[in-house]
Amino acid sequence: MNVFVTGGTGYIGRPLIRALLERGHKVKALVRKGSETKLSHGTECVVGDALKVDSYTNQIAPADTFVHLIGVPHPSPAKAKQFQDVDLVSIKVATKAAREGGIRHFVYLSVAQPAPVMKAFIQVRRQGEELVRATGIPATFIRPWYVLGPGHRWPYLLLPAYWICQLLPPTRESANRLGLITLAQIVNSLVSAIENPPEGARILTVPEIRTCTFRQETGSRVGRK
Repeated sequence: MNVFVTGGTGYIGRPLIRALLERGHKVKALVRKGSETKLSHGTECVVGDALKVDSYTNQIAPADTFVHLIGVPHPSPAKAKQFQDVDLVSIKVATKAAREGGIRHFVYLSVAQPAPVMKAFIQVRRQGEELVRATGIPATFIRPWYVLGPGHRWPYLLLPAYWICQLLPPTRESANRLGLITLAQIVNSLVSAIENPPEGARILTVPEIRTCTFRQETGSRVGRK
């Protein structure tokens, strides 16, 4: 498959691109000038500005799948303005580019919702999902909460609390929805989504990211890998 990736030099983008290349897919990745060497060998580099309209639209083809991973690193409640300036602006640019670039499947890294914290971040990601839906392009919305991996390990301390909450009926659903996943799991779910494009819109929540089980927005199961 031909895949166009934004955020390809980031925490999730780098291992995702490696996995796609290893599986024989062709990958184009958007990077800022000066970051070209951060991409895996075999990736076609597209130098552009993720926050500037039409910066890379003409370079998307022949990609059929668009994967949007751009976001403020290490989100926190103190970064509400950055979510507006980076996350929201970049998805506005991306959806316009994808629509005009002939993309047939849009994969958007969103966030688990609802949640009692990170309301500004969740709101921006909800707006991002709505922008993707408005394009009419078949889409996959992947909704992790926290992705464990190198430099992102402190939530392991919370695992005992998660186990307790998963045992108690009043907190079981939210504990599962806001559960922790590994970097390998999120990369695997992204690869599976890319290789199995939907006909409409679908969502992968934390339990589904762990098992790569897809569901339509109506809730019906449509495939498993």
